[in-house]
Amino acid sequence: MTSLRAQLERPVGPPRVVVGIADLGLSADPESLLITYALGSCIGVTIYDPVARVGGMLHFMLPQSSLSPERAKSAPLMFADTGVPLLFTRAYEMGARKERMLVCAAGGAEILADEGHFKIGSRNRTMLRKLFWKNNVLLAAEDTGGSHSRTMALRLSDGLVTVRNKSEERVLWPT
Repeated sequence: MTSLRAQLERPVGPPRVVVGIADLGLSADPESLLITYALGSCIGVTIYDPVARVGGMLHFMLPQSSLSPERAKSAPLMFADTGVPLLFTRAYEMGARKERMLVCAAGGAEILADEGHFKIGSRNRTMLRKLFWKNNVLLAAEDTGGSHSRTMALRLSDGLVTVRNKSEERVLWPT
C-alpha cells in the first residue's frame, strides 16, 4: 500500500522536462511534455518531427553571440545564433530530419520599460527570422511580440504546442 505522502509527491500527468532560461530540452519519449516559463523578451522555439517522434525546445535570451563572445563560449544556448543550430543538431542526432520538422516560436515581447532603447524582443524576433530564412526553415506557427510574458509547452505524443499568458491558454499548433 502506498502512503498518502508518496501519492502526493508522485507527479501527476506526463513527465515534464522544464527548459530553463538559456537552456534546451530534447526527448523521444512520447509521454514527455517540454515546457518553458517566463518568455518575455526571450524566445522559445519548439521543433517536432512527427515521424521520428523527436521534439525539442530552446529558450534563448539574446540575438547574437557577438554581444558577448566570452559568454557565448560558456553558454551558447543563451543566444539565437548559437542556440538554434545546437537545438537542430541535437535533434538530428536523435533521428529527426529537417524536412519533417514542425517549428514554432513564442515570446519576443517588449517587457522592460526601457522606452524602446534596447528592443531585445524585437531584435530576438529579427534574428530568429534571419536564421530561419538563411536555413530554409519555415515556422508552422508563432505567437511573438506584444508586451506580455508567455509559457510555452510541447507535448511529444502528438506535437501539440500550447502558449499561455496571464489570461488565456491557446493551441499554437496544430492550428
